[in-house]
Amino acid sequence: MVGLAAPAYAQDERPTGYPRSANERSDKPVTLSAVYVADIRSNVSGGIARGTRYLDNLDLQVAIDADRLVGWHGARLFLYGIYDNGASLSGDLVGDAQGISNIETNVRAARLFEAWVEQDVGRNASIKLGLYNLNSEFDTTQSGGLFLISSHGIGPDFSQSGRRGPSIFPVTSFAVRGEMKLAEHWLGRVAVLDGVPGDPSHPRRTAIALSSRDGALVVGEVDYLNRGTKAAIGVWGYTARFDDVRSSDPAAPRRGNKGAYVFAEQRLVGSRADDAHGLAGWLRFGVADTRFNRIGRYLGGGLVHTGIAPDRPDDQVGVSFASAGFGDRYRRDQSGDGGVRDAHELVVEAVYNAVLAPWLSVQPDLQYVVNPGGDTQLEDAVVVGLRVKIGR
Repeated sequence: MVGLAAPAYAQDERPTGYPRSANERSDKPVTLSAVYVADIRSNVSGGIARGTRYLDNLDLQVAIDADRLVGWHGARLFLYGIYDNGASLSGDLVGDAQGISNIETNVRAARLFEAWVEQDVGRNASIKLGLYNLNSEFDTTQSGGLFLISSHGIGPDFSQSGRRGPSIFPVTSFAVRGEMKLAEHWLGRVAVLDGVPGDPSHPRRTAIALSSRDGALVVGEVDYLNRGTKAAIGVWGYTARFDDVRSSDPAAPRRGNKGAYVFAEQRLVGSRADDAHGLAGWLRFGVADTRFNRIGRYLGGGLVHTGIAPDRPDDQVGVSFASAGFGDRYRRDQSGDGGVRDAHELVVEAVYNAVLAPWLSVQPDLQYVVNPGGDTQLEDAVVVGLRVKIGR
Protein backbone atom coordinates (compact mmCIF):
# COMPACT_ATOMS: atom_id res chain seq x y z
CA MET A 1 0.00 0.00 0.00
CA VAL A 2 3.01 2.27 0.26
CA GLY A 3 2.81 5.20 -2.10
CA LEU A 4 -0.74 4.57 -3.26
CA ALA A 5 -2.86 7.58 -2.62
CA ALA A 6 -6.32 8.83 -3.05
CA PRO A 7 -6.57 11.76 -5.41
CA ALA A 8 -6.63 15.21 -3.88
CA TYR A 9 -8.60 18.32 -4.73
CA ALA A 10 -10.35 21.15 -3.03
CA GLN A 11 -14.13 21.12 -2.96
CA ASP A 12 -15.52 22.08 -6.37
CA GLU A 13 -11.96 22.69 -7.66
CA ARG A 14 -11.18 19.21 -8.95
CA PRO A 15 -8.33 18.81 -11.41
CA THR A 16 -8.92 16.93 -14.59
CA GLY A 17 -7.89 13.32 -14.85
CA TYR A 18 -8.31 12.17 -11.25
CA PRO A 19 -10.63 9.75 -9.52
CA ARG A 20 -12.88 11.86 -7.36
CA SER A 21 -14.55 11.89 -3.99
CA ALA A 22 -17.43 14.29 -3.49
CA ASN A 23 -18.43 16.57 -0.68
CA GLU A 24 -20.53 18.80 -2.83
CA ARG A 25 -23.63 20.93 -2.41
CA SER A 26 -25.51 20.61 -5.70
CA ASP A 27 -28.68 22.36 -6.83
CA LYS A 28 -29.99 18.95 -7.92
CA PRO A 29 -31.38 16.41 -5.43
CA VAL A 30 -29.47 13.58 -7.16
CA THR A 31 -26.20 13.98 -9.07
CA LEU A 32 -24.67 11.18 -11.13
CA SER A 33 -21.10 11.00 -12.39
CA ALA A 34 -19.09 8.56 -14.50
CA VAL A 35 -15.39 9.08 -15.26
CA TYR A 36 -12.90 6.75 -16.96
CA VAL A 37 -9.18 7.44 -16.60
CA ALA A 38 -6.52 5.59 -18.62
CA ASP A 39 -2.73 5.75 -18.22
CA ILE A 40 -0.19 4.51 -20.75
CA ARG A 41 3.17 4.70 -18.98
CA SER A 42 6.61 3.56 -20.16
CA ASN A 43 9.82 3.20 -18.19
CA VAL A 44 12.32 4.09 -20.90
CA SER A 45 15.51 4.10 -18.81
CA GLY A 46 16.81 2.81 -15.47
CA GLY A 47 14.74 1.29 -12.70
CA ILE A 48 14.06 -2.46 -12.64
CA ALA A 49 13.27 -2.98 -16.30
CA ARG A 50 12.15 -1.17 -19.42
CA GLY A 51 8.55 -1.67 -20.41
CA THR A 52 5.08 -0.23 -20.85
CA ARG A 53 1.94 -0.63 -18.77
CA TYR A 54 -1.72 0.27 -19.30
CA LEU A 55 -3.50 1.27 -16.09
CA ASP A 56 -7.09 2.37 -15.77
CA ASN A 57 -9.67 3.55 -13.26
CA LEU A 58 -13.46 3.82 -13.56
CA ASP A 59 -15.43 6.04 -11.14
CA LEU A 60 -19.19 5.81 -10.66
CA GLN A 61 -20.74 8.25 -8.20
CA VAL A 62 -24.19 9.09 -6.81
CA ALA A 63 -24.52 12.18 -4.62
CA ILE A 64 -27.89 12.75 -2.93
CA ASP A 65 -29.13 15.95 -1.28
CA ALA A 66 -31.55 14.35 1.18
CA ASP A 67 -33.08 17.71 2.08
CA ARG A 68 -34.20 18.39 -1.49
CA LEU A 69 -35.11 14.77 -2.19
CA VAL A 70 -37.04 13.70 0.91
CA GLY A 71 -36.96 16.68 3.28
CA TRP A 72 -34.20 15.32 5.56
CA HIS A 73 -32.84 18.68 6.67
CA GLY A 74 -29.08 19.19 6.41
CA ALA A 75 -28.28 15.65 5.25
CA ARG A 76 -26.29 14.38 2.29
CA LEU A 77 -25.62 10.81 1.12
CA PHE A 78 -22.86 9.63 -1.18
CA LEU A 79 -22.06 6.35 -2.98
CA TYR A 80 -18.82 5.86 -4.92
CA GLY A 81 -17.76 2.73 -6.77
CA ILE A 82 -14.42 2.15 -8.52
CA TYR A 83 -12.83 -0.39 -10.85
CA ASP A 84 -9.08 -0.76 -11.55
CA ASN A 85 -7.27 -3.24 -13.78
CA GLY A 86 -4.47 -3.86 -11.26
CA ALA A 87 -1.52 -3.45 -13.64
CA SER A 88 1.83 -2.99 -11.85
CA LEU A 89 4.12 -0.13 -12.85
CA SER A 90 6.16 0.75 -9.75
CA GLY A 91 6.58 -2.84 -8.59
CA ASP A 92 7.46 -4.42 -11.95
CA LEU A 93 9.30 -1.70 -13.87
CA VAL A 94 10.43 1.31 -11.84
CA GLY A 95 11.03 0.10 -8.28
CA ASP A 96 10.07 3.41 -6.70
CA ALA A 97 8.61 3.76 -3.20
CA GLN A 98 6.23 6.67 -3.77
CA GLY A 99 3.85 5.30 -6.40
CA ILE A 100 4.44 7.18 -9.64
CA SER A 101 0.90 6.47 -10.88
CA ASN A 102 -1.85 7.40 -8.47
CA ILE A 103 -4.27 4.90 -10.04
CA GLU A 104 -1.99 1.87 -9.55
CA THR A 105 -3.60 -0.69 -7.23
CA ASN A 106 -1.74 -3.99 -7.96
CA VAL A 107 -5.07 -5.83 -7.66
CA ARG A 108 -7.75 -6.04 -10.36
CA ALA A 109 -11.01 -5.33 -8.54
CA ALA A 110 -14.33 -3.52 -8.50
CA ARG A 111 -15.04 -2.00 -5.09
CA LEU A 112 -17.42 0.18 -3.17
CA PHE A 113 -15.01 2.97 -2.33
CA GLU A 114 -17.22 5.33 -0.32
CA ALA A 115 -20.69 5.11 1.20
CA TRP A 116 -21.51 7.71 3.82
CA VAL A 117 -24.11 10.06 5.22
CA GLU A 118 -23.25 13.58 6.35
CA GLN A 119 -25.44 15.56 8.73
CA ASP A 120 -25.17 19.26 9.46
CA VAL A 121 -25.04 20.18 13.15
CA GLY A 122 -26.12 23.78 13.52
CA ARG A 123 -24.70 26.26 11.02
CA ASN A 124 -20.99 25.65 11.52
CA ALA A 125 -20.46 21.90 11.98
CA SER A 126 -21.20 18.52 10.45
CA ILE A 127 -20.76 14.82 11.20
CA LYS A 128 -20.01 12.18 8.59
CA LEU A 129 -20.45 8.43 9.10
CA GLY A 130 -19.72 5.45 6.84
CA LEU A 131 -17.16 4.09 4.40
CA TYR A 132 -14.83 7.09 4.08
CA ASN A 133 -11.81 8.22 2.07
CA LEU A 134 -9.86 10.37 4.52
CA ASN A 135 -7.80 11.92 1.70
CA SER A 136 -10.94 13.57 0.30
CA GLU A 137 -10.66 16.08 3.19
CA PHE A 138 -7.34 15.49 4.99
CA ASP A 139 -3.86 16.26 3.63
CA THR A 140 -5.11 17.55 0.29
CA THR A 141 -4.18 20.45 -1.97
CA GLN A 142 -5.69 21.68 -5.21
CA SER A 143 -2.41 22.25 -7.05
CA GLY A 144 -1.01 18.82 -6.22
CA GLY A 145 -3.99 17.17 -7.87
CA LEU A 146 -2.65 17.95 -11.34
CA PHE A 147 0.26 15.52 -10.99
CA LEU A 148 0.26 11.76 -11.47
CA ILE A 149 2.58 10.76 -8.62
CA SER A 150 0.75 9.54 -5.52
CA SER A 151 2.82 11.66 -3.13
CA HIS A 152 1.04 14.83 -4.23
CA GLY A 153 -2.32 13.30 -3.34
CA ILE A 154 -1.29 12.31 0.19
CA GLY A 155 2.25 12.35 1.52
CA PRO A 156 4.06 8.98 1.56
CA ASP A 157 4.91 9.50 5.23
CA PHE A 158 1.17 9.05 5.87
CA SER A 159 0.13 6.76 3.00
CA GLN A 160 2.71 4.08 3.97
CA SER A 161 1.44 3.85 7.54
CA GLY A 162 -0.61 1.08 9.13
CA ARG A 163 -0.86 -2.61 8.34
CA ARG A 164 -2.61 -1.95 5.01
CA GLY A 165 -2.25 1.77 4.65
CA PRO A 166 -4.78 4.29 5.98
CA SER A 167 -8.32 4.61 4.60
CA ILE A 168 -7.43 5.95 1.15
CA PHE A 169 -7.54 4.87 -2.51
CA PRO A 170 -8.15 2.09 -3.36
CA VAL A 171 -9.35 0.55 -0.04
CA THR A 172 -11.28 2.49 2.59
CA SER A 173 -12.59 1.76 6.07
CA PHE A 174 -15.51 2.64 8.32
CA ALA A 175 -15.11 6.05 9.93
CA VAL A 176 -16.70 8.86 11.90
CA ARG A 177 -15.63 12.38 10.93
CA GLY A 178 -16.51 15.67 12.65
CA GLU A 179 -15.91 19.10 11.13
CA MET A 180 -16.39 22.59 12.57
CA LYS A 181 -15.77 26.18 11.57
CA LEU A 182 -13.55 27.46 14.38
CA ALA A 183 -13.44 31.12 13.37
CA GLU A 184 -13.38 33.24 10.25
CA HIS A 185 -10.94 31.52 7.86
CA TRP A 186 -10.32 28.61 10.28
CA LEU A 187 -11.68 25.08 9.94
CA GLY A 188 -11.01 22.01 12.10
CA ARG A 189 -11.83 18.34 11.57
CA VAL A 190 -11.21 15.06 13.38
CA ALA A 191 -11.78 11.51 12.14
CA VAL A 192 -11.66 8.11 13.84
CA LEU A 193 -11.26 5.22 11.38
CA ASP A 194 -10.88 1.45 11.46
CA GLY A 195 -7.14 0.87 11.66
CA VAL A 196 -7.08 -1.81 8.93
CA PRO A 197 -9.15 -0.99 5.82
CA GLY A 198 -10.97 -3.88 4.12
CA ASP A 199 -9.99 -7.52 4.58
CA PRO A 200 -6.27 -8.20 3.90
CA SER A 201 -6.95 -11.91 3.35
CA HIS A 202 -9.46 -11.05 0.59
CA PRO A 203 -7.98 -7.95 -1.10
CA ARG A 204 -10.61 -7.76 -3.85
CA ARG A 205 -13.54 -7.51 -1.46
CA THR A 206 -15.24 -4.48 0.03
CA ALA A 207 -15.34 -5.37 3.71
CA ILE A 208 -15.84 -3.78 7.12
CA ALA A 209 -14.30 -5.97 9.82
CA LEU A 210 -13.86 -4.17 13.14
CA SER A 211 -11.68 -5.75 15.81
CA SER A 212 -9.74 -4.67 18.89
CA ARG A 213 -6.52 -6.01 17.35
CA ASP A 214 -6.87 -3.70 14.35
CA GLY A 215 -7.38 -0.70 16.60
CA ALA A 216 -8.21 2.73 15.23
CA LEU A 217 -6.55 5.47 13.24
CA VAL A 218 -7.18 8.95 14.68
CA VAL A 219 -6.54 11.97 12.44
CA GLY A 220 -6.89 15.67 13.15
CA GLU A 221 -6.31 18.71 10.94
CA VAL A 222 -6.71 22.48 11.28
CA ASP A 223 -6.96 24.56 8.09
CA TYR A 224 -6.53 28.25 7.42
CA LEU A 225 -8.49 29.27 4.29
CA ASN A 226 -8.45 32.82 2.93
CA ARG A 227 -9.03 33.52 -0.74
CA GLY A 228 -5.96 32.17 -2.54
CA THR A 229 -4.29 30.75 0.57
CA LYS A 230 -4.66 27.37 2.24
CA ALA A 231 -2.42 26.30 5.11
CA ALA A 232 -2.86 23.25 7.31
CA ILE A 233 -1.31 21.24 10.10
CA GLY A 234 -2.33 17.65 10.72
CA VAL A 235 -1.48 14.86 13.16
CA TRP A 236 -2.29 11.13 13.04
CA GLY A 237 -1.76 8.05 15.15
CA TYR A 238 -2.79 4.40 15.51
CA THR A 239 -4.02 2.82 18.73
CA ALA A 240 -2.88 -0.70 17.80
CA ARG A 241 0.51 -2.27 18.42
CA PHE A 242 2.96 -2.60 15.50
CA ASP A 243 6.03 -4.67 14.71
CA ASP A 244 9.38 -2.96 14.40
CA VAL A 245 10.40 -2.03 10.85
CA ARG A 246 13.55 -4.12 11.32
CA SER A 247 12.87 -7.64 10.09
CA SER A 248 16.38 -8.83 11.02
CA ASP A 249 16.13 -7.76 14.68
CA PRO A 250 12.44 -7.34 15.46
CA ALA A 251 11.26 -5.95 18.79
CA ALA A 252 8.00 -6.92 20.47
CA PRO A 253 4.95 -5.15 18.97
CA ARG A 254 4.37 -1.81 20.64
CA ARG A 255 2.28 1.32 20.41
CA GLY A 256 3.28 4.75 19.15
CA ASN A 257 2.87 4.61 15.37
CA LYS A 258 2.21 8.28 14.66
CA GLY A 259 3.14 11.22 12.46
CA ALA A 260 2.42 14.81 11.48
CA TYR A 261 2.38 17.05 8.41
CA VAL A 262 2.15 20.71 7.45
CA PHE A 263 1.54 22.34 4.10
CA ALA A 264 0.84 25.71 2.56
CA GLU A 265 -0.70 26.47 -0.82
CA GLN A 266 -0.83 29.92 -2.35
CA ARG A 267 -2.32 31.33 -5.51
CA LEU A 268 0.47 33.62 -6.62
CA VAL A 269 -1.64 35.46 -9.21
CA GLY A 270 -5.23 36.33 -8.26
CA SER A 271 -7.16 34.07 -5.89
CA ARG A 272 -9.45 31.07 -6.08
CA ALA A 273 -12.34 33.34 -5.17
CA ASP A 274 -12.02 35.76 -8.07
CA ASP A 275 -9.50 34.33 -10.54
CA ALA A 276 -9.30 30.67 -11.48
CA HIS A 277 -6.29 31.29 -13.71
CA GLY A 278 -2.67 32.17 -13.18
CA LEU A 279 0.14 30.69 -11.11
CA ALA A 280 -0.23 28.69 -7.89
CA GLY A 281 2.21 26.72 -5.78
CA TRP A 282 2.44 24.60 -2.66
CA LEU A 283 4.95 23.08 -0.26
CA ARG A 284 4.40 20.12 2.12
CA PHE A 285 6.50 18.53 4.84
CA GLY A 286 5.65 15.38 6.83
CA VAL A 287 7.22 12.99 9.33
CA ALA A 288 6.44 9.46 10.56
CA ASP A 289 7.84 7.32 13.36
CA THR A 290 10.82 5.44 11.91
CA ARG A 291 10.44 2.59 14.41
CA PHE A 292 7.47 1.36 12.36
CA ASN A 293 7.73 3.05 8.95
CA ARG A 294 10.37 2.92 6.24
CA ILE A 295 9.76 6.55 5.14
CA GLY A 296 10.46 8.85 8.05
CA ARG A 297 10.28 12.26 6.40
CA TYR A 298 8.99 13.79 3.21
CA LEU A 299 9.25 17.13 1.43
CA GLY A 300 7.32 17.95 -1.73
CA GLY A 301 5.83 20.81 -3.68
CA GLY A 302 5.48 22.44 -7.06
CA LEU A 303 4.04 25.11 -9.31
CA VAL A 304 0.95 25.00 -11.55
CA HIS A 305 -0.11 27.55 -14.15
CA THR A 306 -3.72 27.51 -15.38
CA GLY A 307 -4.81 29.27 -18.58
CA ILE A 308 -1.54 29.37 -20.47
CA ALA A 309 -3.11 31.16 -23.49
CA PRO A 310 -6.32 33.12 -24.16
CA ASP A 311 -7.63 30.37 -26.42
CA ARG A 312 -6.68 27.64 -23.87
CA PRO A 313 -8.19 29.01 -20.61
CA ASP A 314 -8.52 25.60 -18.88
CA ASP A 315 -5.19 24.05 -19.87
CA GLN A 316 -2.62 23.55 -17.12
CA VAL A 317 1.14 23.11 -17.02
CA GLY A 318 3.10 22.20 -13.92
CA VAL A 319 6.39 21.04 -12.44
CA SER A 320 6.86 19.35 -9.07
CA PHE A 321 9.26 17.47 -6.82
CA ALA A 322 8.72 14.75 -4.21
CA SER A 323 11.56 13.73 -1.88
CA ALA A 324 11.04 10.76 0.47
CA GLY A 325 13.59 10.12 3.23
CA PHE A 326 14.12 6.55 4.46
CA GLY A 327 14.61 5.93 8.17
CA ASP A 328 17.96 4.75 9.55
CA ARG A 329 16.44 1.60 11.09
CA TYR A 330 14.99 0.53 7.75
CA ARG A 331 18.23 1.27 5.91
CA ARG A 332 20.34 -0.68 8.42
CA ASP A 333 17.92 -3.59 8.19
CA GLN A 334 18.16 -3.66 4.40
CA SER A 335 21.96 -3.51 4.57
CA GLY A 336 21.92 -6.49 6.91
CA ASP A 337 20.04 -8.45 4.23
CA GLY A 338 22.75 -7.66 1.69
CA GLY A 339 21.08 -4.66 0.11
CA VAL A 340 22.21 -1.05 0.23
CA ARG A 341 19.72 1.80 0.61
CA ASP A 342 20.27 5.47 -0.11
CA ALA A 343 18.78 7.97 2.31
CA HIS A 344 16.38 9.50 -0.22
CA GLU A 345 14.25 8.92 -3.29
CA LEU A 346 13.48 11.99 -5.41
CA VAL A 347 10.87 12.24 -8.16
CA VAL A 348 10.71 15.29 -10.43
CA GLU A 349 7.61 15.55 -12.62
CA ALA A 350 6.56 17.81 -15.49
CA VAL A 351 3.02 17.66 -16.85
CA TYR A 352 0.66 19.37 -19.29
CA ASN A 353 -3.11 18.94 -19.16
CA ALA A 354 -4.99 19.80 -22.37
CA VAL A 355 -8.75 20.16 -21.88
CA LEU A 356 -10.22 19.31 -25.28
CA ALA A 357 -13.87 19.28 -24.18
CA PRO A 358 -15.77 19.43 -20.87
CA TRP A 359 -15.78 15.62 -20.92
CA LEU A 360 -12.32 14.96 -22.41
CA SER A 361 -8.76 15.81 -21.40
CA VAL A 362 -5.33 14.54 -22.47
CA GLN A 363 -2.32 14.77 -20.17
CA PRO A 364 1.26 14.01 -21.30
CA ASP A 365 3.64 13.47 -18.40
CA LEU A 366 7.38 13.06 -17.71
CA GLN A 367 8.94 11.80 -14.47
CA TYR A 368 12.59 11.46 -13.47
CA VAL A 369 13.13 9.13 -10.49
CA VAL A 370 16.42 9.49 -8.59
CA ASN A 371 17.39 6.45 -6.47
CA PRO A 372 14.25 4.38 -7.09
CA GLY A 373 13.20 2.86 -3.77
CA GLY A 374 16.51 4.07 -2.33
CA ASP A 375 18.14 1.05 -4.00
CA THR A 376 21.70 1.99 -4.95
CA GLN A 377 21.83 -0.91 -7.42
CA LEU A 378 19.09 0.65 -9.59
CA GLU A 379 19.86 3.39 -12.07
CA ASP A 380 17.76 6.55 -12.09
CA ALA A 381 14.54 5.94 -14.02
CA VAL A 382 12.84 8.00 -16.73
CA VAL A 383 9.10 7.43 -17.09
CA VAL A 384 6.99 8.95 -19.87
CA GLY A 385 3.28 8.60 -20.29
CA LEU A 386 -0.11 9.85 -21.35
CA ARG A 387 -3.26 10.09 -19.26
CA VAL A 388 -6.71 10.35 -20.87
CA LYS A 389 -9.85 11.25 -18.94
CA ILE A 390 -13.33 10.66 -20.38
CA GLY A 391 -16.47 11.74 -18.55
CA ARG A 392 -17.42 14.29 -15.95
